[in-house]
Amino acid sequence: MTQVAESAASDHARARSRLAELLDRAAGGEFPPTDGAVEILAQPAARDAGVIALTAFSVVFADTEPGWIAAQLPPDDLAAPLSASFLHALGQRLDRQVGSIDVLTCAEPLPGAPPPELKLVEIDPARPGLAQPGPPPDELTAGGRTPSGLTPTAATPTAPTPTGLYTRIARALRYRDDVRAWQAAGGVIALGRGVAGRWETAIEVDPQFRGAGLGRRLASAARHLVPDGAPVWAQIAPGNAASVRAFLSAGFRPIGAEVLLSPAHSHAAAEPGQS
Repeated sequence: MTQVAESAASDHARARSRLAELLDRAAGGEFPPTDGAVEILAQPAARDAGVIALTAFSVVFADTEPGWIAAQLPPDDLAAPLSASFLHALGQRLDRQVGSIDVLTCAEPLPGAPPPELKLVEIDPARPGLAQPGPPPDELTAGGRTPSGLTPTAATPTAPTPTGLYTRIARALRYRDDVRAWQAAGGVIALGRGVAGRWETAIEVDPQFRGAGLGRRLASAARHLVPDGAPVWAQIAPGNAASVRAFLSAGFRPIGAEVLLSPAHSHAAAEPGQS
């Protein structure tokens, strides 16, 4: 039987802390009790509203009255927080567009630099056609890698730009903070801080390079690039079976499901899933 637990978190800071705690524990394999509870939080940031569903537990984070949210959720329906009727009502209430319901995955970081054969070049997210300036020469081999992953030594044009690069990075900039990006031949990796400050990654593979394992290698590379020893998260559209397979084979584990609601004026409601 679904029981709604209304959280005392009434502002963004407390909601962010609570949601970050839930995500950190889930990343480490520690999940809430499977009793059907729905926890209601304020938004962790003005940008981020949505629902995360774990096994027989959900959290709704939205800047509206908790009592209204609770009234929309039948207590005996575990699927209610991700149902079309509830998400539509929540979107109307918040004047936001409902995005896709994504598979929420997570992976632990990997030590060292990504495989050199990828020849990753860090690019400026604001100017994807240019590589980032590199660090001083004495920093290039510090700790066996550059401070920014793999970076060229001058601001020079990168290799031919993948067709999806601009779209993927533009979406990342809308949904994440501290965005960084790396380009490989035929693909791109974006990394940034998303919901509750977690590190999130997204990848894009050019059509002519698909089917050869590049997506898996890029997803795995993101585990090397994530800073501070933090886990890295990825949201994947369930219908994109190729992307689901790539992330699973790169060591990402399914944690649950997630849907974000973006401001109604946004034209990117389907992001951030790998679609």
